[in-house]
Amino acid sequence: MNDLARHDLGELVGRLTADDLSRGERGRLLGVLSRAVTAGARVAGARATLSGRWLADVVTDDVGPHLPVRDLLTLRYHHGGLSGDELAHALIRNATRTTAAIGAAAGALAAAEMAAPPTLLAAPVQLAAETLAIVAVELKLVAELHVVYGKAPHGTHRELTVAYLTSWAGKRGLDGAGGRLSFSAVLSTAAKQQLRQRVLRRFGRNVSSLAPFLAGAVAGAELNRRETRSLGDALMRDLRPRR
Repeated sequence: MNDLARHDLGELVGRLTADDLSRGERGRLLGVLSRAVTAGARVAGARATLSGRWLADVVTDDVGPHLPVRDLLTLRYHHGGLSGDELAHALIRNATRTTAAIGAAAGALAAAEMAAPPTLLAAPVQLAAETLAIVAVELKLVAELHVVYGKAPHGTHRELTVAYLTSWAGKRGLDGAGGRLSFSAVLSTAAKQQLRQRVLRRFGRNVSSLAPFLAGAVAGAELNRRETRSLGDALMRDLRPRR
């Protein structure tokens, strides 16, 4: 995938993280994303795509830097002045609704295409597109929960992306958050392997969205709802001040 295409892919995924998209617009963007992913997967090869390596690299290099992470003042403004745990709960609730909507859109898209046998070959690509969108929403949630609790670290876009992906993969707050990141520390081999395994597990669980008819939409929505809430609740417990 050329640089322009990868740049556009990152921006497209970033748009899918919005919690105020209509059902039709979300489905349209997911369809566009599926077509964009096809080109990248073709270049990377089926083995790299299905191993999670390509998806992890795309999230790290292209998606993360384009995520619209809000600062504390903006978050409070967008949520009626809430702060602390109340604001965290609101962010988790919105992220849960967004990933559920993405799962439902992916299931509906699969149901619409199921009657055309050639499109079944594109199922892994559709799963990759859904996984990218879900990881982006959850990564944004991870970053903004760190902001809420005053533990957002400092660093370049890439450093922050890798750090928050490490937090996402382990469902834990960042150690020593609130200060300057050590780039070498967050790019360890173990961290990369954990990230790829977590992306691959998320990829595998999204298979439910390919169930026949609209059952996939229901299954995809419920799976994403549970997964995102579990992530948000775990991070909130880890990040909130100890009493």
